[in-house]
Order: sequence, then C-alpha cells, then structure tokens
Amino acid sequence: MLLNRKNSGERWRIRPDGRDKVTGAMKYLTDMALPGMLTGLVLRSPYPHAAILGIRVDQARKLPGVHAVLTHLDVPGLNAYGIAIQDQPVFCYDRVRYVGDAVAAVAAETLEQAERALAAIEVDYEQLPVLDSPEKALENDADQLHPHGNVLHRNAYKTGDVERAFENCAHIVEETYSTPRQMHTYMETEGGLFVPGTDRLLNVYAPTQHGFMDRLQLSRILAVPQGDIRIVSSPIGGSFGGKDELNVQPYGALLAMKTGRPVRIHNSRWESVRVGLKRHPMVITMRTGADADGRLIAHQVRVTADTGPYATLGAEVLNFATEHVTGPYQYANVDVESMSVFTNNGMSGEFRGFGGNQAIFALEGQMDRLAECLGMDPWEFRKLNLREAGDPGPFGQPIARTDGARQVWKSLQESRLWKEREAALERRPGAACVPAGNPSTGPSDDGHSADSKSPWLKEGIGAAYVMHGAGLGVGIPDPAGGRLQLARDGRIEAVFGYEEFGQGLIATLELMLIETFGLAPEDIRIRIGDTDVVPDSGSSTASRATSMMWKSVQNMRMPFMTALLEAAGRLLHRNPGQLHMGRGGIYGRADGEGEGRKLLLPYQALAASTDEPLMAETRFSYPASPVDRVGAHFLYTYAAVAVKVEVNTLTGRVRVVDQFHTVAAGPVMNPQGYLGQIEGGSSMALGFTLTEDAVMTGGCYLTRNLDTYLVPTIAEHMGRIDVLPIEELPPGDPHGPRGIGEIGSVGLAPAVAAAVRQAVGRWVCKLPIDPAELQERPHFTQKAVAVHE
Repeated sequence: MLLNRKNSGERWRIRPDGRDKVTGAMKYLTDMALPGMLTGLVLRSPYPHAAILGIRVDQARKLPGVHAVLTHLDVPGLNAYGIAIQDQPVFCYDRVRYVGDAVAAVAAETLEQAERALAAIEVDYEQLPVLDSPEKALENDADQLHPHGNVLHRNAYKTGDVERAFENCAHIVEETYSTPRQMHTYMETEGGLFVPGTDRLLNVYAPTQHGFMDRLQLSRILAVPQGDIRIVSSPIGGSFGGKDELNVQPYGALLAMKTGRPVRIHNSRWESVRVGLKRHPMVITMRTGADADGRLIAHQVRVTADTGPYATLGAEVLNFATEHVTGPYQYANVDVESMSVFTNNGMSGEFRGFGGNQAIFALEGQMDRLAECLGMDPWEFRKLNLREAGDPGPFGQPIARTDGARQVWKSLQESRLWKEREAALERRPGAACVPAGNPSTGPSDDGHSADSKSPWLKEGIGAAYVMHGAGLGVGIPDPAGGRLQLARDGRIEAVFGYEEFGQGLIATLELMLIETFGLAPEDIRIRIGDTDVVPDSGSSTASRATSMMWKSVQNMRMPFMTALLEAAGRLLHRNPGQLHMGRGGIYGRADGEGEGRKLLLPYQALAASTDEPLMAETRFSYPASPVDRVGAHFLYTYAAVAVKVEVNTLTGRVRVVDQFHTVAAGPVMNPQGYLGQIEGGSSMALGFTLTEDAVMTGGCYLTRNLDTYLVPTIAEHMGRIDVLPIEELPPGDPHGPRGIGEIGSVGLAPAVAAAVRQAVGRWVCKLPIDPAELQERPHFTQKAVAVHE
C-alpha cells in the first residue's frame, strides 16, 4: 500500500474533528473568555545572566485595575518546576540565568493596565559574565550556574577496545557535525485560562502533552492536593514536545488563586521565542573505521549538547542521542561519551525526534563518507553492516524482534527514486565514489547539467536509514491504560488520558473502535484530555500514544464485548454466543433458518436496562527492555528515506523535489493520519535541514519573530512524497503498531546531505545548510558571452 495524496479507499475518512478545525468552529483554549476575566503578564529578565539585588512592586500594586502583583514571596509551595528535575524557579529571587527568566507576574482588568504594572516593577540587576556556549561554561574559571556545576548530565557506552581496533582499520573517517537551535513554531503559542472553581479549587484550560504531570507540578507549587486541580488540554494548536513542560501554568494558577477571578495568559510570538523550549543544539564528533571489506570495526563518538539554563528533559534527550549515535549497525568496538551543558542561552528541551535527529544526521553522514572511501554503493555498505533481526539494541539490550531493518532496506533499494539513481550511475562509471553534477545525464563540458532548466541547477539523490526507539525507556515511569464504557445515552465511550493537540489521535482511536467492534461513528464518544474524567494513560509523547491505545483496546475487547453481550442476552433471553456487536446495537447471528443478521437491541435500550455501568478497564506499562540501563528502549521503528534535491549553485539554495519514505512500524491504524505524520515530520525536518536556526549571540536572541525565522510553509514545494508502510510483524508479536509520530522527521536531513554530495560533490556537516558553502563563482562559456554582447 503506497500512501500519497492521490490514494483513496474506505479507510480514508474525514477526521471527526476535521471540519470544525478547518472552518474555525473549534476554538483554541487561549481564545476562551469568561465574565470578570483578568489578563495576566509575566515580568521576565532582559539579561541572560545577572544577580538580583532588589525587587520593588509597591508602585505597581497601587495602579488602577491591578488586582495582583506576585513575586517569589507569594508562592505558597515549591518555587520551582521541571518534569524530571525541579530546578527552574517559578520566580527568580537571587539570580536570573537567561533572557526570559520570570521575576514577577501581574493580573489586571485590561492588557494595557497589566503592561503598565509590569513597567512599574523595579528590579535591580548586577550583570554577570554570560556563558553563551558549552565551551565557555566548561572553562575552569566559569561561573557556576547551579550548585552542582555547569554539567547537567553525562552518559557513556563502551564495548571492546576502540583504539586498538582503529589500528586495524583500512579506512577511518572523522568528522564534526553541528545542528541548530530549532523552534517548535506551533500555531497556538503558550497560554491558557485559569479559573477558580467551586467543585475544584482550580480549573486549568491550557495546552499540554501530559495533563496529569501538569497537575502534579502545580499541586507542588500551590501546596494543594492534586485532586483539587483539574487540567483540560487543548484540542488543537500543535506542540511537538514544546508544551510537554510547564510554561505559563504556574503564573496563571497563582494569579487566579490570589485574585479569586479567572485569569488568561497568552504569550505573544516574541514571548514564545524567548521563553519557549527549543531543539538542543549539538556538536557531535565521530570517528568511524572499517576494514578493507567494508565491515565496521570501530566507532568513537563525542556529543556536547547546549541545554540552556535549566534541566527540563535535557538529560533524557542526551540519553536518547547517546543510544542513537550507533543506530542499526553492528560494531565490534564502540566508545561513546556525551554531556549536556548548562549555559545562559535559551531553554532547550523536548522536541520531535528527542535527540535522534541530531544523532542520526551525524551517524548517516559517517556511513556515506565511509562508503565513498571504500568505493562501495552507500546502500550496499549499510546492508553489509545492519543488525540482524535477533540482535540486541544499541546499548546491547534485548529488544522486540522484528525484521523491519531488512524490510525497509529492501523497500528503499526497490523504490522508484533509488532505481533512478542507479540508472544514472550506470551511465556514469565511477561516479559513485566522487559524484558531481546531474545524476541523470552527468555534467556537461562547462561543469553544468546538460538538461537542467538553468545552467546552475544540479540534481542529486541520497538516502538515509533510521532506527528510532519509542516510549520513555528503562527506568522512567511509563504508565498506560484506558476505559471503555456504555454511557447512559447509548454511546460507547472510549476514555483515555491522552491529549489531542492536532496530531490526529481522535481520528485514529475512532477507526480502531470501528474496526474492532463493528461500530458506526455515531455510536462512539471519545473522552480525553480532562484529568477529572480520564485515567492516567501516560504522556502523549515519545511516539507511544497510538501503540498504547491499540494495546488498551486489545486488552479490553473481550471483557467489554462479554459484558455487553451477556447483559443483552439476559434481556433478550438469548444465548450471548448467538449475539454480536455492530452498528447501532446488538445483532443476532445468522441461524439455520436464514433469519440473517438483524438489530435486536439498540445500545441506548441496553444502557437504559442496566443498573450497573457496563465497562472494561486496563492498566499496564509501556514495554521496557529487561536491563538496568536508564533510557534503553525496547520497541523500535525502522525507516529509510530517499530524496531528490535540486541545488542552485548560483544562489546555493537547495530544494527538495521528490521524497520516498518506507516505514516498518506494524499495522497501519489510520492511513490518512499515517501519511500526515510522515508528511508533517518531513516538513519539520526540511526546516531543520535548510532554513531554521534561532540565532543567539551573547545569550540574546537575534531571531525575534517568524519574519526572520524561515519555517517551510505550503508555499515551499516539497515535491512528491510517497510513503510505503511495512505492516508485517513477526507471528505472535504482542505489541502491535509502533509509533510513527517522530520517525518522519529524523532521516530527511542526512538524506538531503547525501543528495547534495551527489549533486555538487560537497559534504554537509553543519545544519541548516549554509547556501554560501554551495555557491559557485559565475563563469560563462564563449557562447554565453557572445549572447550577452
């Protein structure tokens, strides 16, 4: 089943939330309003690093319309937050560590009054030396940003003797790769409405990826029981990891509790830029060696990540990168060391791919360089070194067995794009080693492509391989579960603690229920994203939600069907074995007299006939590898991507004109959603590769808005995108579909780099690709000069 926008079929349906989203009928939570609502704003540090000598708020509190001005003295509980390590102050009181650190917050009747109140707060700062790079932060005389120093986390993995192995290598490649600080650029910036309640102490309506974790953290800050707080998450707006951590929630909650009135906070785009999470910039140095036959022998890696001023999930991102710098390949000798360093730059944190994007860009670059040194086809070189189906994972840990690695390798080799590349190389003997020019015809005498529209346009095709872990990994709580119940109005309710923020989770769950129980869409009600009514199913992160919904539905299928059919059997005086669920209600099975299937009992009538609710529940944890290695994964998705690029050597700009993705992730639950995830992920990866970099200097953002931060949009032509899912799993596999929410974003960058190498003969080691590196000095043939004259 090749997925692209031309496909259609009975499983391609209008998303249940699609019409409301595209027509604007569905509202962002940040568009909510209530009578008596106040506007909240946060006073943030203008300096990347400074001591706080004094804070004076008396004048601000006296201003008209101002109902609250808060500082650290007004936090009743823990003045800190963070999913893993609570090291980020709600309000700073002695020192600020980045531009955007919060010092105070206000609530007023209008935005203008709130802005005047912020301006009236006086803060005395003494500027301190700015550590705007990991290198500066690691100097012996550098200021210590935290009591335990400037290194958040270190990790390492070693096996064999790397130095001795390098002595026996026929070819060794060493390169340093750099990746950018990328913004999530979600449509709905951070914000929310915070409402004191009667049934609950506080109702929070704010975008999040894990409502129960938000509730836990807010309970610590407010010093109240978790049950006194209700979290309702956004049905739209986007996140990509950026709203996994608290952002405005502490300030909205504190202001609402202080004033006793609803408070709305909504970050402007500039506010979002300076305080929101970004993808970790990383510098990765790799030294990789192979023998004369092309077998990988030694692999040495050093990773340095700029985590910014506070931890959030910087350690966990580093762990993921450490695991994925070895990838799907076999090595006899490995030496990986990594560290995440505190700086005074902007916040780095969770981001789609979670460190895999940086790691795989570097790793696949090494594979291409080594293949070229060996004079081997890069895809055959990868096949020679792939892990076998039963091999352990990158940390030597047991992993779920699949043949996904070989399957995606074969699918890409047989793809339309790769065959085009091979055909071109057959016409150009020897070009596989040092490619340049247009692969379809080769360069003309003047160095330009003979059949290009412009003499400066050159084409190339490249590919990359991805092995990407899903779930949170060993040692991190990773709960899952859900509930199915027959509601009083006859709807089948699926109740899960996941969050829908635009990724299509609701559509996928609806399809699961339709296909599992034979239901109609109108039979179903999905309840998610409200801590008052749903179980804790874990976070909507780490490519885990679809897998865990599928597993939950499988666990509950028989208990739920049995409960409904037995209740129906008692009511109808029929054997439950002669009944089945279907569209609208309970049906009788065909009998020997040819009665056929007919509706015997609507769900609404069944619900009205029972005193006790008919339901099934399940609780379990995401599968983890049985090892004592924090962060090691058990379930992996495999993918390969080929791209065709067009490089304009006059401007240095790269354009992706064709893509092929093959993904081994088990059964496809929702074809439309599957394609959407790969398309969306590749679009985000395109920005990571070609244009996106939140530039900072001296700890301050030079990028302030989306007018100078170039995000790929619908106006950018991403070319044709074909997606080939591989749905096979080993017989008896109990885990079902693997996650694909991230894997479409991981392999594009190294594939583009390989295509650029083939097009113009230059290696890419820094992202986003600098057009200046690909420009050629204009020169003209005699014929061109004559025309000009």
